Amino acid sequence: MSAFFCDLHIHSCLSPCAEEEMMPGNIAGVAKLNGLDIAALTDHNTCGNCASFFAACENYGVVPVAGMELTTSEDVHLVCLFCTLSDATAFSEAVDHRRIRIKNKPEIFGRQLLIDLDDEPCGEEEHLLINATTLSLDEAAQLCKDHRGIAIPAHIDREANGLLSTLGGMPEKPDFPTIEVKDAASLVKLAQEHPILHAKRAIVSSDAHRLWEIAEPGYALNLPCDKHAGAQEVRDQLIDYLSGQRGGHI
Repeated sequence: MSAFFCDLHIHSCLSPCAEEEMMPGNIAGVAKLNGLDIAALTDHNTCGNCASFFAACENYGVVPVAGMELTTSEDVHLVCLFCTLSDATAFSEAVDHRRIRIKNKPEIFGRQLLIDLDDEPCGEEEHLLINATTLSLDEAAQLCKDHRGIAIPAHIDREANGLLSTLGGMPEKPDFPTIEVKDAASLVKLAQEHPILHAKRAIVSSDAHRLWEIAEPGYALNLPCDKHAGAQEVRDQLIDYLSGQRGGHI
């Protein structure tokens, strides 16, 4: 077993609510400076900048994870993480068919910048990314599973778009083996109020929208692989762990 320091919820400049300095190359560089071993890119309702993020992380020696912060039809945020870039890309294409098309207004919501493999802007997403999709919680969790991914209720210690505040509690179905919080100290109280959380494992992520918000040194996860294992092996072990295939409950 080796300890890997992670931040599994980071937004790039493709998310309109993120700063334009959140270029994949900048994110990868700060992740390395902060001592992160694993970093996940999780833009709103798209994986459009994940390929450039993978290229940037390879340059810095950080294990990249392709992901998305999906907004369900109930307005719940799910962090969806995938074993491979191709899985994430296919998932993103499927989600794209379930987005509600509203023209983005950059002056109000912010620009949505697409970044190429050279870490240069190459376009803008025309339609707003932060609104809800037509995917229900059940549908989103199943679609993620169908693409070899894991769906994690995001920042459940927050009122805005958190599963607990939005639905009033943690549903038994779909089964979410892992939950995410922004503040680790909130877990004790949350588990007292919602005993079902005792059967879950928890991760702490930054939900970074600015470079200075990226976690330092990150949340440590013990994975059954060598610290210098290949990126794909590390990702496989990470997704297995988050999917509940190893112990580690609250």
